Amino acid sequence: MLKQIGVTVVAGMIVASGTTSIEAAGKAKGLLDPNRVVNIAHRGASGYAPEHTMLAYDMSHKKFKADYIEIDLQMTKDGQLIAMHDETVDRTTNGTGAVKDKTLAQIKRLDAGSWFNETYPAYANAKYKGLKVPTLNEIFDRYGKQANYYIETKSPEVYPGMEKKLLDTLRRHGLSSKQVKPGQVMIQSFSRDSLLKVKQLDPKLPLVQLLEGPQMTDVTDKELKTIQSYAVGIGPSFKSLTRQNTKQIRNAGLLLHPYTVNEKVDMQRMLDYGVTGVFTNFADRFNEVLKHTKKK
Repeated sequence: MLKQIGVTVVAGMIVASGTTSIEAAGKAKGLLDPNRVVNIAHRGASGYAPEHTMLAYDMSHKKFKADYIEIDLQMTKDGQLIAMHDETVDRTTNGTGAVKDKTLAQIKRLDAGSWFNETYPAYANAKYKGLKVPTLNEIFDRYGKQANYYIETKSPEVYPGMEKKLLDTLRRHGLSSKQVKPGQVMIQSFSRDSLLKVKQLDPKLPLVQLLEGPQMTDVTDKELKTIQSYAVGIGPSFKSLTRQNTKQIRNAGLLLHPYTVNEKVDMQRMLDYGVTGVFTNFADRFNEVLKHTKKK
């Protein structure tokens, strides 16, 4: 997940540079370089495969070579971190109920793929049936340091101790801030308290403050300065961004990674505004937009 694509904003124009291969990582701009645009695979290649499954991650990492695998975290009844967006298993498995009320063994018995075939028949694939919910340990075991990770602490108020478990897991897999290049692991959350807990546990791990659309309507320089005191960037809804507030955020020295940008016209508009990356379900589409921008 080290696909390297650099984008420099010069006099209102965007000039892309770099390569799309993980092997060339050292030759391109660093992951935290404000003059680089990163491609963040939202829940993996979730436009084409069941979100937060190994097949979705494989597709985004190996086929599309996105810069980041994005992972949402929930925690089971027996304290295991799993990749799942919702607090309940209802939407993305054949089960029902809250993740916090189920053991990992119970979660592992669920089918996390068939729902996708039913919901998105145009992309249905027989191999999606029966896919399992991965643990964070399994994801790290599979990709190790060959990928970059953008990890969200979901509903941390529901899962006391989630941040410490996350940091302990990173450390065991050689992925703490002292063991990786800057930006190889990013931690995001809508919860400022959760981010501050992470910062206390690993002060050098880069953090991103997620924001709801309404929070962006009248964001102040003071608020951005506060965010900058603990985070390297913000992740707002792309629908809340304008050319003006994008400039405001960039002038505050913050990276800007809006979510979730799936249509090419919106991707191009975000680049024109000057964002430093996007979350997308279609990492291949964003690659195409970046290549087209480079040719201009």
